[in-house]
Amino acid sequence: MSSRRRVVIVGGGHGGFETARSLRENGFEGALTLVSEESFAPYERPPLSKAYLVGQVCATDLAFREKSFYRDNDIELLVGDKVVGLDRADRTVCLSEGGVRGYDDLVLAVGASPVLPDIPGSGLEGVEVLRTLADAQRLRARLAPGQRLVVVGGGFIGLELASCAPGLGVDVTVVEVADRLMAGKISVPTAQHFLDFHRGNGVVCRLGTGARAIEGAGGRVCAVHTTGGSRLPADLVVLAVGVRPRTELARAAGLAVDDGILVDTDLRTQDPAISAIGDCARFPSPHAGAPVRIESVQNAADQARHVAARITGAATAQAFSPVPWFWSQQGTMKLQIAGLTTGHDHVVTVPGGRHPSALCFREERLVGIETINAPRHHLSGRRLLASERRPTAAEAAAPDFDLDLIAAPRRG
Repeated sequence: MSSRRRVVIVGGGHGGFETARSLRENGFEGALTLVSEESFAPYERPPLSKAYLVGQVCATDLAFREKSFYRDNDIELLVGDKVVGLDRADRTVCLSEGGVRGYDDLVLAVGASPVLPDIPGSGLEGVEVLRTLADAQRLRARLAPGQRLVVVGGGFIGLELASCAPGLGVDVTVVEVADRLMAGKISVPTAQHFLDFHRGNGVVCRLGTGARAIEGAGGRVCAVHTTGGSRLPADLVVLAVGVRPRTELARAAGLAVDDGILVDTDLRTQDPAISAIGDCARFPSPHAGAPVRIESVQNAADQARHVAARITGAATAQAFSPVPWFWSQQGTMKLQIAGLTTGHDHVVTVPGGRHPSALCFREERLVGIETINAPRHHLSGRRLLASERRPTAAEAAAPDFDLDLIAAPRRG
C-alpha cells in the first residue's frame, strides 16, 4: 500500500490496540496513529476486576506490549490525549492537546462508559466505578481487611469484584434490583449456580432491591439505603449497573447512532472512511437476527482484525459474522457463553461436569450455550452454533444426548 495512506484509531482499548497490531501484521506501511485518552499505554482490562485487585499482577504486567513495540512498528501512540473534533469533509481529527491528524481511514474504538445512576449521595468520597486502570488503582488501595463493600449491580463486573474481595478480608454485599444475578445475560439455572457460589463464598446477595440513596458522614460514604428499606453500612460502594456506548464524537460528526454507532455488515458507518468497532458499535448480526452491540473483549478483537484485513486488502469483502462468545471468571467459577442467549424462551440443561451446561432456545432454535468450568462443552457449543446441525430442544432433552458427540466434526 502507499506509504502516504493514513489510518487514525481512536481508543486505546482491546479493539484499538488490535487494529493497530493487525494493520502492521497485514503489511500496512502507511502512517498509523493510535489515540488513547488514558495516561497509560494500551493494556488488558479483564484482570482489573480480578487478579489486579488482589495483587496477583501489577500495572506493568497488564500492558499489551512494551513501549518499544510502538516505536519498532512505527505506530504513533498518543496517550493522555483525546479526539475532541472530527471533520469528515477534510478527513481530520482535532486533539485535546492541540494537534491535528489527517486520515484516509478512521477507526472509532472508543468503548463505553459506566452508567452513573441518579442516586442521592453518589458523589461522595468512597463511591467508585470500575472500568479503567485508574479506577482499579483507587479500589485496590481501599480494599483492606475489615472494610465493608457494597456493590450496586449484580452483573459480570460487580460479581467478579465481589468474588475476590472476601479473600482480602472485605465484607461484601451485592444489591441487585432484578430477582436474579446477571439478569438478562444468562439463564435462570446458570444464575442460580452463581448465586449459590457467591453466598457460599460469604457474599451477601440482596435480590429484588435497589439502591435508593447513599449516606455520607464528613463527605465520605457510610451506608447505602435500599429500596426495600434496609440500611447497609459501607466504607466503599462500587456502582456496577452497566455501561453506555460512547457515541458523542460520532453524533457530533453527524453519524447515525442508536444505542451505539451504527455500522453495516462490514463495520463501516454511513461514511465509508469511518469504521466503528467494539463496545461502541452496533452492527447487524445473523446470530441475533437484528443489529446488536456486544460488550466483550473477544468481539472487539475480532472486529479489529476484520477492519484491519479490509483496510489492507488482506481478506476478500465479507460480512462480519463469527459466533459471539463471552466469559466471566468469578472466583473458581468460569462462566463461558457461546452465542446470544438474550430473549431465549426455553432452557435444557445437560451434564457438563460438576455444573450442568444450559442450552438456550428461542422459538425452538438453539441460540446459545452456557457452561461453567466446562471448556470442552463451550468449544462444542461454538462449533454447533457455527453450523446448521443444531439440535432441537427435544433432542437435547433426550437421556442419551451427547453435546460433544453431536458437535464433533463429521468425516468424509
